[in-house]
Amino acid sequence: MAEKRTDLALEARESFPHNHVEVQGVILEKHYCREGKAKITRVEIKDDAGSKAMKKPKGTYITIESDLFLQEEEDREPLLLCICEQLEKMIHGMKQKSVLIVGLGNREVTSDSLGPKMTEHLFITRHLEKELGKDFMRKNEYGCVSAIAPGVMAQTGMEASELLEGVVKKTKPDLVIVIDALAARSVKRLCTTVQITNTGIAPGAGVGNRRKELTKKTLGVPVVAIGVPTVVDAETIIGDHLEHVLEKQGYSEQEIEQFLCEILTSDTENVMVTPKNIDASVGRISKDLADILNHCFQKKG
Repeated sequence: MAEKRTDLALEARESFPHNHVEVQGVILEKHYCREGKAKITRVEIKDDAGSKAMKKPKGTYITIESDLFLQEEEDREPLLLCICEQLEKMIHGMKQKSVLIVGLGNREVTSDSLGPKMTEHLFITRHLEKELGKDFMRKNEYGCVSAIAPGVMAQTGMEASELLEGVVKKTKPDLVIVIDALAARSVKRLCTTVQITNTGIAPGAGVGNRRKELTKKTLGVPVVAIGVPTVVDAETIIGDHLEHVLEKQGYSEQEIEQFLCEILTSDTENVMVTPKNIDASVGRISKDLADILNHCFQKKG
């Protein structure tokens, strides 16, 4: 059976046969915030050995999981503040930095439209500094924020990295924050999980359409990626369910593996599944992410 795809470092760590056993070069920490309503997992990949084992770049990955993502707006506010706190821990002195926020994805595909839709709700201020001066920005406690939704190659004929390299070179931000939809391995994590990482991102990797990475190495400035899983492999859903049923019936691990290899064919390999209420979920989460960034970089209204 093909390896299950995921963009979440947490799920990559969980994929080891004995999750409680220490993985060389990888630090795992878990705690709760907001009176236990949000679970925070910090995975730090320290060296090349850890990177090879996890199949992810060295760096820090913070995952916030909570059912509050599904609640009404007033009930989600504590969770959004929790995410903002985690972002501030990763980016020291956020309000003093000029930032370029990038909404990755295809606006025409609902499950991939999180990034572009998020940019619609941002409070953009870079032009205010140019027009009204730094004294105006300090008086109003505005950070310097610009944003772009570069689209996808099928729409522009250009890699997102090609467009962003030019934008970064011209506008010279201190920091780039990239927002993107991710792929998860667990259905339960769809639209209820946020991952923050300082390793940058490879657009399209989770759905097998990997593009040129967006990292400090390629853009020349630090890159923080914020992602929310909106899709999962159909193969993963079918495989996990069958594996659970066969285990209960007493089949051996080898028998289960052989059975799954026969059942899961190329017909299911490239099929991605998204929740039936994805329109509402993406609309809600895109606004939530923009609210988080507005809170982090601007005066609290």
